[in-house]
Amino acid sequence: MENIGKVPVHVSIIMDGNGRWAGERGLDRSAGHIEGVESVRACTEAAVEYGVKYLSLYAFSEENWGRPKGEVSSLMSLMFKSMLGELQNFMDNGIRFMVLGHRDRLDSSLNEAIDACMEKTASNSRLTLIIFLSYSGKWDIMQAARRYAEDVLRHPDKADELLEMEPDGFSRYLVTAGIPDPDLIIRTSGEMRLSNYLLWQAAYSELLFSDVLWPDFRKREFAEALEAYSKRDRRYGKVK
Repeated sequence: MENIGKVPVHVSIIMDGNGRWAGERGLDRSAGHIEGVESVRACTEAAVEYGVKYLSLYAFSEENWGRPKGEVSSLMSLMFKSMLGELQNFMDNGIRFMVLGHRDRLDSSLNEAIDACMEKTASNSRLTLIIFLSYSGKWDIMQAARRYAEDVLRHPDKADELLEMEPDGFSRYLVTAGIPDPDLIIRTSGEMRLSNYLLWQAAYSELLFSDVLWPDFRKREFAEALEAYSKRDRRYGKVK
């Protein structure tokens, strides 16, 4: 797997199976989340090694706010500690760090830490690591539609131009504006659905579903996913 031919520009992962991993070992669910951080580190290192330019991870959905408060609090604390703990690694390896999602729902201290980390790493260009936090695809499309409508109302002189906008133009209203759509979306743990993730951006993404639980998904599994992607023939609805 050293000579993977066609490397995707943007790989996105729906990290699933932390709770099941912990349950199979008789551990608290938080143990699965903690071990999952090691998989984040391993996949980030692999992405850098193989020349992937964007790695995005679905860490916490809008729907996840409905989980028990203790688990939510534990997840946010883990996010805070992990981000601060990895900052020097981001700098040493040229990794730009971003968090995208409905951040108004996050604690102010977490938001402040996120902003500081994003600002510190903003000029790094080897890999952009994107964490989707408090995110859902439907929310993203709705907030984009609101911003689009506000633009039409705010600029009546440009209304005709705005109303004739092509899909690529609308994409600039999404939280992922300026970021290429994912070439490959991986979901771990054997589940075969997008779960309200990147619904607009995933229109032509290649999908790969792995039976491996997220805490066990490491460099080898990441490389195998890249190898599988390199064999796909992407036609975007056209004939080659």
